[in-house]
Amino acid sequence: MCELLGFSAAEKHDISKQMIEFFSHSISNPHGWGLMLDDDIFKGCEKADDSKELRRILSNREKYRTVMGHIRFATVGSISPQNCHPFTACDITGRRWTLIHNGTIYKGSRLVRFMTTQQGDTDSERMFLYMMECFDRAQIHGGLCAHDRFELMDKLVRELSVSNKLNLMIYDGELLYIHKNMKQTMVYRKLDSGYIFSTYPLDDEEWSDVEMTRLYAYKNGELVFKGIKHNAYFEPTLQYIKATDAMNI
Repeated sequence: MCELLGFSAAEKHDISKQMIEFFSHSISNPHGWGLMLDDDIFKGCEKADDSKELRRILSNREKYRTVMGHIRFATVGSISPQNCHPFTACDITGRRWTLIHNGTIYKGSRLVRFMTTQQGDTDSERMFLYMMECFDRAQIHGGLCAHDRFELMDKLVRELSVSNKLNLMIYDGELLYIHKNMKQTMVYRKLDSGYIFSTYPLDDEEWSDVEMTRLYAYKNGELVFKGIKHNAYFEPTLQYIKATDAMNI
């Protein structure tokens, strides 16, 4: 399966140690990588370990307030730059949204129409385009405040979690949204003035499990919103388990 990395803090931090560990997992996720560092996005469809650009970025040891990282194990969609996460776009108000997703959309008939407009061919991008359409409709007469954006995103995540694996992180330029609905697939730990999230622990410190089936939103390293607890747990099928085991050999 793909892996996710997220970071939100009040002050800029150097998390290059954790990022280096995260991208070292590309040996099991060789189909592309992506990285959002505050306002900048970098990605490639080669294995992260083979990327000269990524090595340069990680060696700079810069400090950041918001980070999102992704390494891809392709399940839906070809291996191409257009299918690498993060996906990013501006809504009707000009607010930029960025998404990374670890999962598969098995039940998503409402997403099919985006197959003709998306740049790549992943279900993750179609989901992202659907979310952007919903926000555009809600904001046609003006932008939403942070609380209202969270309420709408919480509604969308609860809808899309049914029958789907929906581990994701989304950044709207202010809030970092965190959600998982499969066991043992996302952890976090507190840093000096923020939180770091990952599919697996990235150092020897103590990490805690992210709560299942509830959307969270962080702003400048503080938890600001909690969503409604739902019961759309993703239960892996035997086929999914076999694919995951093969990936980890």
